[in-house]
Amino acid sequence: MALDAQAATQVAHVLTESLPYIRRFSGKTIVVKYGGNAMENEELKNSFARDIVLMKLVGFNPVVVHGGGPQISSLLKRIGKESRFVDGMRVTDSETMDVVEMVLGGLVNKEIVNNINRHGGCAVGLTGKDGDLIRARKLTITRQGPELKAPEIIDIGHVGEVASINTSIIETLIAGHFIPVIAPIGVGEDGQSYNINADLVAGKIAEVLGAEKLILLTDTTGVKDKQGNLLTGLDARRVQELIDDGTIHGGMLPKIACVLDAVRTGVKAAHIIDGRIEHAVLVELFTDAGIGTLMRG
Repeated sequence: MALDAQAATQVAHVLTESLPYIRRFSGKTIVVKYGGNAMENEELKNSFARDIVLMKLVGFNPVVVHGGGPQISSLLKRIGKESRFVDGMRVTDSETMDVVEMVLGGLVNKEIVNNINRHGGCAVGLTGKDGDLIRARKLTITRQGPELKAPEIIDIGHVGEVASINTSIIETLIAGHFIPVIAPIGVGEDGQSYNINADLVAGKIAEVLGAEKLILLTDTTGVKDKQGNLLTGLDARRVQELIDDGTIHGGMLPKIACVLDAVRTGVKAAHIIDGRIEHAVLVELFTDAGIGTLMRG
């Protein structure tokens, strides 16, 4: 059925609005952290895959880093193993690490690759262990307070932080017109595997690639003020003020820290957007208004 005049005008407006962004970002690397509800809802899975394929077709170089916490918890429950968390981080013993590798490096990673390829892309799945991509070091949690005689060090197992990123395999894939899809598993100097927070991995990869943008898909609309209004166009100074006065708190703090590190170390801009909205990535990249929080250094 043909479009009426009003609908045709709206479509044309959207297309023409995207042109300057396509010109500006053609040939640029954009790192997208994919997680939350967008990974569990079938319609959102498909819209995300189409977004990534379109980005590649118009000349962008998308790099996807994904999480998979709910999927890990689901499989652990099925095998009768309880999920335990300390300060939001999964306690990861050797058995749990085997499940993490199987879910992130296998089930989740390959599903994302398959979805992108099914929609016309050419994706390649990796973990941080492939091509010595992510070197990790063990992460420990230190607690201190007036009730403790000395700082308490908590061992949470095979949980790591990024020590270094070797970008050669990513750059080779981009040069070959592939879309890298990366699971956040690193390897330590001791040869052990480590589970690393996907936001942190995405931020570090964006930093070392000199990415134009870092996009974090979340289950929130972005950073809000104390009245619940969405904030955008933030810089590092303003973000620090919002942290200091308690506006930014709780689960948003680690994401903000990741974004701040990225924009302070060369990433041109970072976005925290609501992955529960269909085609959220395209709307944020290709429209003047966008839908989330934009942050610059």
